[in-house]
Amino acid sequence: MTTLSWLALGLMVLIATATAAIVLLAARSGLDTHRDTIEVLHMLGSTDVQVARLFQRRIALDTLLGGVAGTLGALLLVALLQSRMGTIGSEMLSGVALQQRDWFVLLLLPLAFALLATIAARLAVLRALERAL
Repeated sequence: MTTLSWLALGLMVLIATATAAIVLLAARSGLDTHRDTIEVLHMLGSTDVQVARLFQRRIALDTLLGGVAGTLGALLLVALLQSRMGTIGSEMLSGVALQQRDWFVLLLLPLAFALLATIAARLAVLRALERAL
């Protein structure tokens, strides 16, 4: 069981790393796509922080919506597997059930990943805008 817990933690770290990398690529792609619009915003007096806020809000919303959809699917799958393991009647498999706090942690994951995506987007956009000027 301890090995499975460490494996799950390692998997979460890999997913977080992949999320941050994808957000960096999406932010840079968005900057390249909207370069002319960003230049107009700068000419109108917008700061780099204001432009970054636009990107981070959009990326955070997309990440949150995707995370909620993925979490709902995962929770349904875990609940199904847990109920199926309970019908087997094995004492060893009955100890694999998730506790109430575990379900709560799983529900918090979309918020954590949205926060990670927001921070990654902000840093990526601000760095790219600093280099452009």
